[in-house]
Amino acid sequence: MMRSVLRVIAGCVVPPLLAFALLIAFWESYIAWRDVSIFVMPAPSDIAERFADDPGFFVEEGWWTLYEATLGLLIGSIVALLAAVAMSYSRPLERAIFPIAVAIKVTPLVAISPVLVIVFGFGVMPKLIIATLLCFFPMLVNATIGFRDVNPAQLEFFRSINASPWQVFWKLRAPGSLPYIMSALKITYPLALTGAVVAEWFSGTRGLGYVIYAAWLNLRTAELFAAIAVLAVTGVFIYAVLSLLEQRLLFWHESVRSVR
Repeated sequence: MMRSVLRVIAGCVVPPLLAFALLIAFWESYIAWRDVSIFVMPAPSDIAERFADDPGFFVEEGWWTLYEATLGLLIGSIVALLAAVAMSYSRPLERAIFPIAVAIKVTPLVAISPVLVIVFGFGVMPKLIIATLLCFFPMLVNATIGFRDVNPAQLEFFRSINASPWQVFWKLRAPGSLPYIMSALKITYPLALTGAVVAEWFSGTRGLGYVIYAAWLNLRTAELFAAIAVLAVTGVFIYAVLSLLEQRLLFWHESVRSVR
């Protein structure tokens, strides 16, 4: 088990870390060579120094953003899964729900953020709504495909033993949809994080989005990039955790066994 965990961590974390290391080395060298002002572009050493001055500040604000994103992800995913179950069993319901989902997808949520602030105020609600809406469509599409991707022979077997629709769903459709749902989570969790950050620009008094916006207004570029770096590390950590969870849940599936 430990070997599998280390393999997943190495596969998900080491390649981006190497890429970031090369990028940072080039970045630091370019800033020193061109003598770029810190107000225009801080060097990685300046960003690291700002983070080291008060790491608790960035961690606390990062946790707040992660909390908003996670709650929005849960709400959006639950609603999407319920809608996907209904759509997978009923074509008329699919024709009724899917256009609404597409409309939500194509609506520029940045444009409606100020409206949400007017309606719901500067609390957590606007961030949750933005994160929820961003997560809804990818989860809905993937889950619907997953619930319908059933082996015909297996479905015929369940029918031959007079299995109820409830048993067919929990024993056949739900397990078969897990690879699609896990793939959707890898897409929607970063989207929820992005949605929470964008919403914090307009309605935040806390969170990394608010830190980025305030730092931009006051030309604190080192603080701005430090907050962005915390977001990037959070995204890599989330992806690694989801990949590990996928390995544990889908050990039986070809998509996992083929990479072992």
